[in-house]
Order: sequence, then C-alpha cells, then structure tokens
Amino acid sequence: MSSAVIRVGFVGLGNIGKPMALRLASSDAIELTVYDVAPAPVVELEQAGARAASSVAELAAEVDVVCVMVRDDDQVREVLGEILGVGGDGQTVVIHSTVGPDTPAQLEDTAGRHGVKVVDAPVSGGAMGAADGTLAIMVGGTDEAFAAARPALDVMGSLVTHAGPIGSGTKLKLARNLMHFVAFTAATEAQRLAEAAGLDLVELGKVVRHTDAITGGPGAIMHRATTAPIAEDDFWYGVFQHVAALGEKDLTFAIALADELDVDVPMAREALDRLGRGLGL
Repeated sequence: MSSAVIRVGFVGLGNIGKPMALRLASSDAIELTVYDVAPAPVVELEQAGARAASSVAELAAEVDVVCVMVRDDDQVREVLGEILGVGGDGQTVVIHSTVGPDTPAQLEDTAGRHGVKVVDAPVSGGAMGAADGTLAIMVGGTDEAFAAARPALDVMGSLVTHAGPIGSGTKLKLARNLMHFVAFTAATEAQRLAEAAGLDLVELGKVVRHTDAITGGPGAIMHRATTAPIAEDDFWYGVFQHVAALGEKDLTFAIALADELDVDVPMAREALDRLGRGLGL
C-alpha cells in the first residue's frame, strides 16, 4: 500500500451514509473498510471495492480514520465504545451523525483518554449531495484532528469548513437546519394561502425552486459577519433597506389577502414585525 493511501472505516450505510461510503470507495487515495448491521449495503460496498468488517471493533483495528453515520446520540456512543481500546493511538473518529450540541465534547473527552481524536462533522446536502460528492461538511475539532480527517472529507464534500473547536460543526448544522425547517414551515403557510386563492400548488413550487436557484433563497442575505445593527454608512445598510421595503410591502399585501380568504398566516405576521430588525436596520 502506498504511503499516500489513507485507511478509512465507515460505520452506518443508510440513506446518506451509503452514498458517502461509495464516494470513498471510488477514491484511489483511500482504502475503505465498512460495517453495517444490514447486509445489503455492505454487499454493495464490497462490489464497489470496499472490504467488509464483521464488527465495529474489527473495522477500528484496521483503519486510521473512522467515519460514523448512525441514527442518534445513543448509537454514536455505542459505536465509539466499540472503537476505543481497539484502534491505535492517534486514530481519528469522525462523527457525521447530527447529535445534541453537548455530545461531541463529551465524546472527545471520553476518546481522549484512549489517545483517540474526535471531530464532529455533520453534513448538509442530502442523499443527492452525498452521491455526487457535493455535500457541505461542517467540522468541529482541533487543527490536528481536522487535518487527519480532511483527506476523507474532501472526497465526500465540495464545501468542507472547519467551524471551530469540538461541537462547532454540530452547532453550525443546527443553525443551518433551524433555517431549513422554519423555511419549510413558511412554505406550508404559503401553500395554504395559494390553495385558498385557487392557485396551482405544484406551479407555485416550480416558481419557488426556479427563483431560489437564481437568487440564492434565504442564504442571499447571509454575507455579514455580525448580526449587530448596521451603520448608515455601511454598504449593507442601503441594500437591506431595499430588501426590507420590498419585503414589508409584499408581506402586507399577502397578509391582507390571507385575511380576505380567512387563512391563518402567523409566520407572515411575525416576519412583517421582525424583518427590518432582523436585518440590522
């Protein structure tokens, strides 16, 4: 084996874990070992060139980096417990599962007693991003641990960001998903309004996806490094004044339509009240 090849293990071959592991299997720079309790995805990974381990402990004994993509905090702790004491000093465990904000630091503390490094590295981009290697991967951990995990991460994601110390990746993912699911809730509110107005909801969805692809959606306003109020001589003051003026006008009209159609739109009312302040005006 060339010294440039990195030995990576992957535990958890679910809807997102399997395509992530397949990306690793396709890389000439990685020698991949996999484990899952379900046999079918393991067979698929073997066919892609990975080696199958019979247990987490067997996998951990053979690799330098262990990627973990299991269901929840309890499963992550269980997997880490099987890794510790098996892998050698300097092994790095990469937690891709989205866990509680305090869990990564607890895992790091436990693993550190065994000479094992931990990074939390949740992903965003879903199964499609996993399949084509375009995930955003948000990493928390020491510089040393991040450097050890980085070669594997670069194969699976096209945006890999070191967010800060342990736990920072998880907190960044939670902030990102707060916006994601609040936006989903706003979308359901817009659908109710459109339906009451007799409009085609499928066409509304097409319009939203089309224009978000052009404008960037909610992320289009996320360029400032602070949420502090904006000084009037700041470039963003004029930009966000324009955004707020347009938003408040359109929200006022949408709320009026909702009132006319007797549709409850609490998120729209909150947005009308909070938009300007939220932008920093």
